[in-house]
Amino acid sequence: MCGIVGYTGPGNSVHSIIEGLSRLEYRGYDSAGICLKIDNELQILKKEGKLENLKKLINEQKPFSHTGIGHTRWATHGAVTTDNAHPHGNELFAVVHNGIIENAGALKKELLAEGFLFKSQTDSEVFLVLLTKFFKQSNNVLQSISKAFSTITGNSAFVIIEKASDKLYCIKRSAPLVVGDNKETREAFVSSDPFALIGFAPCIYFPQDSVICVSSVSDAEVSVNFYELDLKPSTRYKLQSNAMTMDTTTKGSYEHFMLKEIHEQASLIDHLAAYYIKNEGRKILDELKNLKTAGWHLTACGTAWHAGLVIKNYFEQINRQPASVDIASEFRYKNPILNKDEIGLFISQSGETADTLACQELCKERGIPAFSIVNVEGSTLFRNSDKNFLIHAGVEIGVASTKAFTLQVLTGFLMSRSIQATLDDSNLFTEIQLLSARIAELCSDTKLIKEIAQKIYNKKGFIFTGRGKYFPIALEGALKLKEIAYVHAEGYAAGELKHGPIALIDEHIVNIAIVGPELLEKTVSNIEEVKARRGRMVVVGPQNSPEIEQLSDHYIPLNFEGLPNLSPIYVNVALQFLAYHIAKLKGTDIDKPRNLAKSVTVE
Repeated sequence: MCGIVGYTGPGNSVHSIIEGLSRLEYRGYDSAGICLKIDNELQILKKEGKLENLKKLINEQKPFSHTGIGHTRWATHGAVTTDNAHPHGNELFAVVHNGIIENAGALKKELLAEGFLFKSQTDSEVFLVLLTKFFKQSNNVLQSISKAFSTITGNSAFVIIEKASDKLYCIKRSAPLVVGDNKETREAFVSSDPFALIGFAPCIYFPQDSVICVSSVSDAEVSVNFYELDLKPSTRYKLQSNAMTMDTTTKGSYEHFMLKEIHEQASLIDHLAAYYIKNEGRKILDELKNLKTAGWHLTACGTAWHAGLVIKNYFEQINRQPASVDIASEFRYKNPILNKDEIGLFISQSGETADTLACQELCKERGIPAFSIVNVEGSTLFRNSDKNFLIHAGVEIGVASTKAFTLQVLTGFLMSRSIQATLDDSNLFTEIQLLSARIAELCSDTKLIKEIAQKIYNKKGFIFTGRGKYFPIALEGALKLKEIAYVHAEGYAAGELKHGPIALIDEHIVNIAIVGPELLEKTVSNIEEVKARRGRMVVVGPQNSPEIEQLSDHYIPLNFEGLPNLSPIYVNVALQFLAYHIAKLKGTDIDKPRNLAKSVTVE
């Protein structure tokens, strides 16, 4: 959600901060701001709306500063206004914040009664006022940060600069935060996302919760120090090299990041299969051989939840092990029945999804092993899991997830096959290679899908249907269309149409029906029901099927042969293209859909 970038060093902090914030635009935001230390004063510039508004203000004033912090805000407490934009500052400190202070209301009431004033409606300013209050009592910055942070509740990350020095201070609780440095250039950085630090910081640190990080620069060196809340030195952080390159965060020749990421899927499938079957990832999967469990608890949000529904089918059908899939935001509150001979599997692209992390924490409290399927190594989910299965998708910039879904499902499939000790089966690698080839073929010619999009994009609503293993794909197809085209779309199990949703069908509604070779006759019967009610029918089905094609208004033929396990991924790519082209025709902001954030780090 909110994007944070901080810099201290010999250069102009403005350039690094604005570049970092530009890279984080994909996360979603509604205002932006920057605080710079200039002539021993803290100067704040901020604007509601796009980052371009802030850039224009900066270009007019042309500030120079060696130390600064920047922020893109996604509103939670307080309306979208310039006053509510971050950073928040006073005569001593400036802060930026990602997360929610749950007890902000009570604390603000107390602070107002003590005579403190507030300039905004945000919960974030409560931390600034607490910090100022404690500093006036102790004249010790670290102690004041510790006391202020210990006073608040809720998941948050803060970055602080002070008038009296060029240091960057930061601290977090169950929210993303990364610290970086470049010893050659004597620069230090902090961000809510490591992608903002590509090309700036060769070394990055992932601090654990409640660790205060202090970055400082002198003429001789740059230093990053870590402290516990009792101000004793801390070793609770992970250091790793930042090997990512700028190629991963540029669109290249593609019009949108989403389109680029759809096209990347074929090669990423090949790389992931090679990693887990033939290279170093094999050791990780081999640890699952003959794994016995009384059941799996899969939890995730959004697209990752749909991936979990597909993976559930693998565990139950291939391994004959019970699996439940819960939306992470619901799991904790249903008082789930958890037994120590079960396994929690948490799925997240970012590894920072607040609701998923809360489910992981609950399972660990109950003594249940925590596994993850995650993209970001070093993320909170990664650090807190007993076993991690990285999907190696690279940076996913498009807010609407595409390649992450594909690789999450494929990783779950490989886990399932490893439990059966069948990774050496030649048919396994053959099917994965065939999936990659079919997706590459689909990417090479999308003319038909574009033509269909042109004919249906102005319809009133869209109903996606699928049976069995294609039901999760119906849900995901509908979600993708909602996210980027801003149209009403719903996914249903095909057999459920007659139990209510069919009341919606008329000539203004499009039914996008997924028809695989499995349960073919029953699915055709559902198509007949829609056609009888004048619904517009788009079928994604087997090639060389004249009977189904004749029932369709528009037909997307796919070659399902040789993909008994992985055809849901194949179908989903076709629906990604359909959603993309409908959104393009409607002129929406495909990479940064309104009201959405890439990583949802608040509950």
